[in-house]
Amino acid sequence: MNPAHWKAHLKQCDLLRLSRKQKRLCRREPGLAETLRDAIRLSILECQHQFRNERWNCSLDGRADLLKRGFKETAFLYAVSSAALTHSLARACSAGRMERCTCDDSPDLENRKAWQWGVCGDNLKYSTRFLKNFLGQKKVGKDLRAKVDIHNTNVGIKAVKNGLKTTCKCHGVSGSCAVRTCWKQLSPFHETGKLLKLRYDNAVKVFSATNDAMGHSELVSPQHHAHLTKSPTSPRPTDLVYMEDSPSFCRPSRFSVGTAGRTCSREVNCDSMCCGRGYNIQTRMVTFSCHCQVQWCCYVECQQCMQEEVVYSCKQ
Repeated sequence: MNPAHWKAHLKQCDLLRLSRKQKRLCRREPGLAETLRDAIRLSILECQHQFRNERWNCSLDGRADLLKRGFKETAFLYAVSSAALTHSLARACSAGRMERCTCDDSPDLENRKAWQWGVCGDNLKYSTRFLKNFLGQKKVGKDLRAKVDIHNTNVGIKAVKNGLKTTCKCHGVSGSCAVRTCWKQLSPFHETGKLLKLRYDNAVKVFSATNDAMGHSELVSPQHHAHLTKSPTSPRPTDLVYMEDSPSFCRPSRFSVGTAGRTCSREVNCDSMCCGRGYNIQTRMVTFSCHCQVQWCCYVECQQCMQEEVVYSCKQ
């Protein structure tokens, strides 16, 4: 890396809000600062997409206060952030944007052949190993909040692993698969986000209890799997966990701006999103492309049409 690029890289690391250890790792890893920024953007966009129809819409307002609590929403934020970082790191390796890692090197796949054919597997193995070190996960004794945060962080990492698939390309005569090359590829991040939203919808409330047999405290849930057993049980490694019930998010608070003015769908979520306050109905004219025709060779010609659109928004 030339001196100018190195200086820019160090400046990017300094601008990110990182712990002293994370900043040190960032400065040692050319390409990491850019990848961290990509991961932050990815996690915010995916969170806002998954919660676009909910009372809490993952806005940045109130996020700092939300992260200090033990709500279901906090659990999702930890999971989607670690998932986005895992995903972005693995992709950065395979795209050649990181100096210390390259393509996936799983021993069961002929990756060198894949490189010859111009494909490169997403390096999830390096990504997860680096992330554990970067986040500095350690044993946390009896601190319930720290256990919950680490558990939800690991749920995010597992969700990315869940979407890792083996992709193959055929090189035989006339497309036959007499010769083929296979490599590891991550699913689109939307699929990971959808899975984490499902985990959020079924999140498990937990408390800390001492395991007499093991001699240390662990997370347990009084209701989880109640139909199978009467005694408290540990949440599964794939369960998002939380400690306290969420606020309603109906009115402005330090956690959100409330739902006043939010657009909603009358058939789907207006009653819930507007918290019983009712909703305003407005009509507006919108312009869209219509009567499109393909002209030779590659040009599409469209007319502009207008139609009336009804918009529903929550009352104050």
